[in-house]
Amino acid sequence: MFDVLTEKLQAAFQKLRGNAKLTEADVDVALREVRLALLEADVNFRVVKDFVGRVKERAIGDHILDGLNPGQQVIKLVRDEMITLLAGEEVTGEASALVFAPRAPSVIMLCGLQGAGKTTLAGKLALLLRKQGKTPVLAACDVQRPAAIQQLQIVGKQVETPVFTIPGADPVHIARESVVWAKAHFADVVILDTAGRLHVDDALMDELRQVKEATQPSDILLVIDAMTGQDAVNVARQFDESIGVGGFVLTKIDGDTRGGAAISVRAVVGKPIKFVGVGEKMDALEIFYPDRMASRILGMGDVLSLIEKAEAAVDEKTIAEMEKKLRAGKFDFEDFLEQMQQMRKLGPLQQLLELIPGMGGQLKGMDFAAGEKQMAQFEAIVRSMTSQERRRPEVLNGSRRKRIAAGAGVTVQEVNQVLQQFEQMRTLMKGLTSGKLPGMGRMAAMSPGAKKKKPKGGGGSSGQNRFRLPFGRN
Repeated sequence: MFDVLTEKLQAAFQKLRGNAKLTEADVDVALREVRLALLEADVNFRVVKDFVGRVKERAIGDHILDGLNPGQQVIKLVRDEMITLLAGEEVTGEASALVFAPRAPSVIMLCGLQGAGKTTLAGKLALLLRKQGKTPVLAACDVQRPAAIQQLQIVGKQVETPVFTIPGADPVHIARESVVWAKAHFADVVILDTAGRLHVDDALMDELRQVKEATQPSDILLVIDAMTGQDAVNVARQFDESIGVGGFVLTKIDGDTRGGAAISVRAVVGKPIKFVGVGEKMDALEIFYPDRMASRILGMGDVLSLIEKAEAAVDEKTIAEMEKKLRAGKFDFEDFLEQMQQMRKLGPLQQLLELIPGMGGQLKGMDFAAGEKQMAQFEAIVRSMTSQERRRPEVLNGSRRKRIAAGAGVTVQEVNQVLQQFEQMRTLMKGLTSGKLPGMGRMAAMSPGAKKKKPKGGGGSSGQNRFRLPFGRN
């Protein structure tokens, strides 16, 4: 979502990096670029004006012009102010948690305009709460939209969460009785999926106020489509004034949008962003951390989120068993298929690489669709093998390879290439785990604690041991 904004901000900072000393005029030029980047990203103009003013005030007040590395200090000031913008003056970069009632069940009320993604979010939130040890129930309070109840029931089945509804009843009655049902069935969280409209109107607000009065929710989340643009600020303000929201959830931030709503909503309305939807799958919901989002916007990556994704998707016991197999040289296609499935749980490759510091600018122009296609092709080839062939690739003779190629819809040459690359990868990984890779002795000799010895000849890398992925053509 922030690709264009990130690119423009990095271009503005690039002008500062070559200067040993900066004048006030240099800072003005850089901040003018920052101002234009934020305005083009659809950030509210008053928010932009205040933001740039605070950065300039701090830059001059902190004597940044005499700093050792003034370019980096300006970037740090912009990042600090971006965190304040996303988190608010009273909050640090930490996430704003959901508010739960002192006694169960807690009621979380979801509201927003039609099409913002409330029903899908209800399922995502239920799954997240289940992972945290909660026992949620979904309440189908949207009786306006056709098939809304059926959609919530499908979502509930996907996340293994019960859905409460009363055919023909009004939303207020359904909401009230869902809390009673939750108490009787020992559910500790009730998630209310309320109706939306194409625009804010009195009928919608009256209904939401009645649902709120009947259930006394511990938290009210306003679901905002990040692609709404500048109008998202007006919607957020109207909902907050009418029913008093506790926080926001930005959906569809993985889409092609300029991202100004994420920056403006927090600053204008004064309520925290609590979650962001980063995809269509039920597990594609992230807790909103202002400091991490600020780093992403400035192209600095987000290592902590990457680590959390890996911890959630990767089974430590499986990894330990895989390491034993690698050391013994017994890594086979069954193991590789399992590793590929775990990798897919982390999300699209492009999203993962964007979380790595310094990678943002290098990803422009890369054909990720082709990479994903090659991964899918590789998986199809492996799945076309029998269990015996996956465990013992050496039995793959010409006729077997021809059968596999037909099953995967590829050529025999492509099957041969996959087998060759897999064998190279297995050899490399075995060498990494045993410390016996070619050139390891030379690397050890270059370590700080080793005696320096002048190499004979060129000593340069010929590139013959260049790492190759098991899929794609390096």
